Order: sequence, then C-alpha cells, then structure tokens
Amino acid sequence: MTQSVFVLNGPNLNLLGTREPAVYGSQTLADVEQICAAACQRHGLELVFRQSNHEGELVDWIHEAGRLHAEGKLRGLVLNAAAYTHTSVALLDAVKGTGVPMIELHISNVHAREAFRHHSYLSAAAKAVMCGFGVAGYGLAIDAMAGWKA
Repeated sequence: MTQSVFVLNGPNLNLLGTREPAVYGSQTLADVEQICAAACQRHGLELVFRQSNHEGELVDWIHEAGRLHAEGKLRGLVLNAAAYTHTSVALLDAVKGTGVPMIELHISNVHAREAFRHHSYLSAAAKAVMCGFGVAGYGLAIDAMAGWKA
C-alpha cells in the first residue's frame, strides 16, 4: 500500500514569490508543490498538497490526515501553519487529538525574527521542527519523513 504525505500551508503562503521576497524568497507556492512532489516521488509516496487562509479548514484537513494515519495510509504531515503557529491552540489540539506524526516547518528562521515568532504552539506536538532552509526545507522534511518507520 502506498502511503501519502500531507503538506499543509497556512495563511498568506499563497503569496509566496511576491510577499517579502527578502524573507521568503522568490519561489511560489506552485514551486513548493513541485519540490514536494519530487521528494515524494523519490520515496514512492503520494502527495496531498493544500493551502488555506482559514484556520478551521486546516483543522479539518488535519482530521482527515489523522483518519488516514489510523488506517496506515499516511506517513505523516508537514505543516507550515504560518502565523497560526504562534496563535492557534486549535491546530495544536487537532494534531494532538489525531496523533498524526507532524513536522513543523517554517521557510524563514523564525528565531532570527520578531520576538512573537519565537513561540510556537505546534512544537509541543511536533516530531521535528525545521526552520530557515527556505522552500528547500519542504523537500528535506519529506526526505526525513520517508525514513520514518512505515
């Protein structure tokens, strides 16, 4: 059975390529999806790639990922919750409640930025946290996840 990897992206990540390119680079969300697809293909994994500006939609997708994980159909979740990282107990509760293995991902090094970005609600439920690798971090996260016991 082929397993899937969910890659979920939070608010404003649809603006990649034009939003603060000095911080986030010039690659678009479509470029990120291609990076993720290539990484999944290398490891024989299926990709589910989504972006939403709405917290509840992200929660619903985490629940979906959790159901697939319980059925053995999901390797894990790469979650770039963007600003919700620093505000959302709902996303934390969704990850904890579903038990889905999750890598928290940030394009920029959040620890080199504003103080409010130094706190993450999600880290407490993450199997790993990645930041500062730019969009290449997505591929690195999937490579790492591929090595997890199926």
